[in-house]
Amino acid sequence: MANPGDRPSGTRRILILGGGFAGAYVARHLEKSLAGAPDIEIVLISKENFVLFTPMLHEVAGSDVAVTDIVQPLRKMLHRARVGVAEVEAIDLGKKLVRIRHKDLPSAYEVTYEQLVLALGAVTNFYHTPGLERHALTMKSLGDAILLRNCVIDALELADNQTAEAERAKTLTVVVAGGGFAGVETAGSVTDFLREAMRFYPRLKKDMIRVVVVHGGDYILPELGTSLGLYAQEKLRKRGVDVRLNTRVSGYDGEEVTLDDGTKIPTRMLVWTAGTTPTQVLSQLPCVMERGHVVADECMQVPNFPGVWALGDCALVPDPYNQGKFYPPTAQHAIRMAAVVARNVAAAARGLPPQPFRFKTLGLLATIGRRAGVAEILGIKFSGIVAWWMWRAIYLGLMPGWQKKVRVALDWTLDLFFSKDIVQLPTLQRATMSEAEDLGLPTAIIGKNEGSKLAGDYH
Repeated sequence: MANPGDRPSGTRRILILGGGFAGAYVARHLEKSLAGAPDIEIVLISKENFVLFTPMLHEVAGSDVAVTDIVQPLRKMLHRARVGVAEVEAIDLGKKLVRIRHKDLPSAYEVTYEQLVLALGAVTNFYHTPGLERHALTMKSLGDAILLRNCVIDALELADNQTAEAERAKTLTVVVAGGGFAGVETAGSVTDFLREAMRFYPRLKKDMIRVVVVHGGDYILPELGTSLGLYAQEKLRKRGVDVRLNTRVSGYDGEEVTLDDGTKIPTRMLVWTAGTTPTQVLSQLPCVMERGHVVADECMQVPNFPGVWALGDCALVPDPYNQGKFYPPTAQHAIRMAAVVARNVAAAARGLPPQPFRFKTLGLLATIGRRAGVAEILGIKFSGIVAWWMWRAIYLGLMPGWQKKVRVALDWTLDLFFSKDIVQLPTLQRATMSEAEDLGLPTAIIGKNEGSKLAGDYH
């Protein structure tokens, strides 16, 4: 990677931190609005070289779509902006300087800027719950979805070889912590995957599967209201999912989940979707913070720091339609915030005033398993196959890039006629061996990953 800190003399740099929906779409809009400004340089720093379409993570985990079909390479999406794949180590708002580092390079870069866009997203928060950081699976990244997919397949392979009933039951039990969108959609996809894959494991029966959703509220999917939340609960329960309400996970040792009511559930698989928090690098900023988030004004400017903007999951932007509240961290909000931030950044570069962000949530949708979903669009509630179809149609339309839209549509079409793919995806290097030419004595050389492993080796 060329040093993003280098720039031609006389140019003004707009530095965007974060390559998710918010950051990537800010860069995309800026490329268009500043196309006639050669003295302005747009630089995007991202941990990965792609935009991840997070609403479809559970589709990868459930083997409904191919792994790379829900990501769009940043260098295909952006044509003028410079893309740097690196970690953000420190941000100095006073000096207008950011320190970044690529994991395979010995030293960090210092990147200066004229305007800064903070769009670093959020990471999983375990809330210091014992054992989770070491043993729990998460659903925030593409790697998380691949790992869960491999773990589900590995559980089937292991259970097929087990003879002890208690061990087999533990292997085929999946606990999902969190009854929000991520948790419910993950539970539905995992249930579908396990049930449909059973046909290839004649020693296993569908009644051996146990999927448990643990939720701290009175009903799941609270964002959609009581009626749809209760509908989703009933649908999941009819499909055999055990929904535990007003309950939280209090610990996990890799073999047994402990709930706060004292219940213990033997399982090798706990999927944690019950909390997120902004990345740690933001905690040292001198601006106004709340629960780890950067507090921005209605124009998404960071108060007292001209030229600094914040949006997406790492920011709190006031919602004028809900006094005292902030916009929720969803994809539809991040994409629309990005368009307004880009306009405001371009206006600031021309010495013009910014415009406030105004947006009423169009609706919320969730899938809850095979051919079923729940949705509220413009105040109208939908459920069942209609909501499921709407989910697919709307999110397919939001996906960046026509190539990815076509691939996902093809995946879904093929899924109507063919069984789910149960191939595990090896992600680590296999063991190698060198044999002495003269003596014929084998000398094992184990690579840095200590042999052949799969991403699903979670025991």
